[in-house]
Parts: sequence; structure tokens; C-alpha cells
Amino acid sequence: MLAATETYPLLEVFWTILIFMGFFIWIWLLFVVFGDVFRRSDIGGWGKAGWIIFVIILPYLGVFVYLIAEHKGMTERQIKDAKAAQSQMDAYVREVAGGGSDPTQQIAKADELLKAGTITQDEFDAIKRKALA
Repeated sequence: MLAATETYPLLEVFWTILIFMGFFIWIWLLFVVFGDVFRRSDIGGWGKAGWIIFVIILPYLGVFVYLIAEHKGMTERQIKDAKAAQSQMDAYVREVAGGGSDPTQQIAKADELLKAGTITQDEFDAIKRKALA
């Protein structure tokens, strides 16, 4: 066991871990950059292909140039996507939490439509049957 330690000193272990982490971070940045490039709608296919080729041919430089050149656009796109996801989640929660699923609310709304003349008595009865079913 001691012989294995002498052939692979502690500083080389740290160096190996550092190299591995650098490679892992670069792979993560590739996913971020590729995801942002393909999500963009402001550039066409040739622009996307150009960025992908640049990132593949000059790996570290390509990733860093993209992050420097497009940092503001990336932030805006991420904020827009987060807001869209939040609004979808809010709409889903409202729908599931009772946005119209309560029979009394459905009948009351149908009654308002009947009084306003928007629906007929037969349509009101159908909505009432469906709500109570």
C-alpha cells in the first residue's frame, strides 16, 4: 500500500482532480452554450452552425467567446423562459385548484350567461347536468 503512494504522490492526485474538474466544468459549459444556441430565435441556421463549429474547433476559446459575446442575450433568454415557465405553472395551479372545477361556480357562471342572454335554457341545463355529474 505504501508503494502505491510513492508512485502516485498526493500533489499528482490533486492535479488529477483539478484536471477532471476542469474537464467536467467545460462539458457543463458546452451544454449551456449548445442549449442557448439552439434555443435562440434571433439567428438563423447558418449562425447556429457557425457557433457550433467555432465551439467544436476551438473548444475552450469558443465557449469563452460565446459567453463573453452573448452573456446579456443569454440572461434575457433565461429570464424570459423562467417567466414563461412560471406563468404556465401558475395557470396550471389555478386550473387544478378550482378555476372552474367547482360545480357551484360553473352553475353560477352559466346562470349569469343565461341571464345575459348569451346561452339558451337548454344549454344552461346541459352545463348544470355536466357540473353535477
